[in-house]
Amino acid sequence: MQLLESKTSLDYIALASALAEEFATTAVERDAQGGTPKQERDRLRHTGLLKLIIPKEYGGIGENWITTFKISRELAKVDSSIAHVFSYHHLGVVIPHIFGSIAQKERYYRETVQNNWFWCNALNPLDRRTTLTLDGNNFRLNGVKSFCSGSKDSDILPITATNVETNELIVIAIPTPRQGIQIQDDWDNMGQRQTDSGSIVFDNVAVYADEILRERDRPSTPFNTIRACLTQLNLANIYLGIAQGALAAAKQYTRTNTKPWLTSGVESATVDPYILQHYGNMWVDLQAATCLTDVAGELLQAAWEQEWALSEEQRGECAIAIATAKVAATKVGLEITNRIFEVMGARATTGKYGFDRYWRNLRTFTLHDPIDYKVQDIGNWVLNEQLPKPNFYS
Repeated sequence: MQLLESKTSLDYIALASALAEEFATTAVERDAQGGTPKQERDRLRHTGLLKLIIPKEYGGIGENWITTFKISRELAKVDSSIAHVFSYHHLGVVIPHIFGSIAQKERYYRETVQNNWFWCNALNPLDRRTTLTLDGNNFRLNGVKSFCSGSKDSDILPITATNVETNELIVIAIPTPRQGIQIQDDWDNMGQRQTDSGSIVFDNVAVYADEILRERDRPSTPFNTIRACLTQLNLANIYLGIAQGALAAAKQYTRTNTKPWLTSGVESATVDPYILQHYGNMWVDLQAATCLTDVAGELLQAAWEQEWALSEEQRGECAIAIATAKVAATKVGLEITNRIFEVMGARATTGKYGFDRYWRNLRTFTLHDPIDYKVQDIGNWVLNEQLPKPNFYS
């Protein structure tokens, strides 16, 4: 399954759907096992989809974020762990573009294409236990970083670390196999079990000057904070994909396995009025969340295309749309992944089906950051017309 440069956005989404069907056959078993989805990661490598967002001038496919997020959504319908590591690869590969010089952006894009690199997410700026110490013309990296999704079987680690001399938070990108990097097997959470989102220990790791991402050739603008918008909308799309997958799985089960309740007065669960009511409500709620997420995707793509000309106002309006979509996807997703059992019945809780993974994965991932703070930002904008200020985190 090799990509051709002549393919369209719809072709890439169709390819992702085909991959999702393939991954679905082992999703329940792999969720129970946990660990690294090595075979599935290699399938993603083989398709060429790792270069999806990289501009054509650097050898990439040159797709937009709308397509990229829709592909993550497709994967999340059957396996949100795969969607997680796949999507964070794309959030990683653009880090030199956002934080680095023009030369660094070009180098990392080209080398990612040439080497088919798989990026992970070790950025986590909230965890400031990693430090950079000057060592001649270069640096040494020491400490621990948590929530390093996709770290195992990755090729490049984007990391934030604190400069010991200046206390400045520095962004770097270094090879995963470098001496002194120890990826820990300590991810043991109830959901997203194949994301390898545990910790990494850095023991006197060499960091070279050209691996420090600095915007030496351009002024700081709101575009420097665009990755937070990318991350937030990526989460909304994965949440949405999980909810869509849960509803589809429930529909299949209800139509083939669910028995009508003894006092329902109907011969088939598919005509039970209460079951129909549940499905109708879930569908309406899901369509609302989908529309909000798609609108936010259009605004984010427009903001990305502005690049260094992006205004604070446009960035803020984009952030509000993304926050709205994320809040909706969170609430709707948690409701649907719980309510599906009411339309499937008690037998659907049998372990072999693995239907509980939808809720477990979504509940684990939605704790990434509290939606209460997103709602507060939205409320401040609605009431006081105050857009959220651009920052590293949201």
